[in-house]
Amino acid sequence: MTAALRSQFPILTPGLAYLDSAATAQMPLAVLDAVRAFETTSRANVKRGVHRLAEAATDAYAAARSDVAAYLGVPPAEIVFTSGCTAALNLVAHSFGALMRPGDAVLLSGLEHHSNLVPWQMLAARSGVELRFLDVDAEGRIDLSALETKLDACVKLVSLAHVSNVTGAVLDVAAVVAAAAKVGARVLLDGAQRAPHGPLDLKALGVDFYAFGGHKVFAPHGVGVLWARAELLDAMPPFLGGGEMIAQVELAHSTWAAAPAKFEAGTPPIGAAIGLGAACRWLGALPWADIAAAEARLCQRLLDGLAATPGVRVLGPQSLQARAPVVSFALEGAHPHDICQIMDSAGVALRGGHHCAQPLHKRFDLAGTTRASLALYSDDSDVDAFFEGLAKVRKILL
Repeated sequence: MTAALRSQFPILTPGLAYLDSAATAQMPLAVLDAVRAFETTSRANVKRGVHRLAEAATDAYAAARSDVAAYLGVPPAEIVFTSGCTAALNLVAHSFGALMRPGDAVLLSGLEHHSNLVPWQMLAARSGVELRFLDVDAEGRIDLSALETKLDACVKLVSLAHVSNVTGAVLDVAAVVAAAAKVGARVLLDGAQRAPHGPLDLKALGVDFYAFGGHKVFAPHGVGVLWARAELLDAMPPFLGGGEMIAQVELAHSTWAAAPAKFEAGTPPIGAAIGLGAACRWLGALPWADIAAAEARLCQRLLDGLAATPGVRVLGPQSLQARAPVVSFALEGAHPHDICQIMDSAGVALRGGHHCAQPLHKRFDLAGTTRASLALYSDDSDVDAFFEGLAKVRKILL
């Protein structure tokens, strides 16, 4: 199965062990073909054009919204295209944040990506909103034991990572949603690291907002998704102003279009969105039970091999329970960037540094880690190359 999947990714040539999918996943032919078809046969701006190309582009853009919505199990009108996951989270911080008042609070955690931390710090600075934090336990999971004590009527939003981009820990969403409901708080999930690993049913999850970026789900860079319940999109003011997001413009004031157009000012990332729609359509047709089993087996190989390597400390759960195939580790006496450079010379693509999660690394008294992340096209040759490269690292650096 993996060989058949892998053959759909032209960039995955022999000699490349690509283990950096948590940063950017590669694009399959289905996505590349969709983008090429749009750019070569119907490239034009969307919505108001009355010529053939503009009508084709508008139809393709609308179809992409429907494909993304189907992948998430929600209505297309609740899908807002953004420039990425960071932009989606900033949109909520500005627009939902505009509905908050001094004394209201947002509950976060100590393992959040900076994109789910800094926008809330900026909101707190400009509006007086309080930020509260859940701790991270020794396994690199959000510690939910204090969840109910952190929640009260002041908390209007709980914003957490569905899957940690460093530890791979999967959030207990049901527990968070149940606790938030008791105080009337909304729940936002940063889904950047969960969305690539199979279709979602957001209504069943019971959350209110969900955000992810296209390049994490095998689509082009430059596009992302914010899903929100319709009543929230209706209540929230727009984030950015400009063309296409208005109903009527006068010299002194304007009125807004209905969502999602209200949140898509200016020319949207049309080609990238069409690629994202193709990616979601392609992902939705895959055998996810088989893929999940394959990813778990390879993740276990990584964990077992690292556990047997002297001087290695894995930052994250040691078992596969509630764990995504993202494995970060520190090697005593070796800097992550040096590890990555040597591994690259062996054909292994990794990521080194703080992974935009400095507070999390501080929690574990580390400046950075090296991260290997798996995707549906990963296979045993990638893991073999990883451990051959790691042996080379140890030989050179230690």
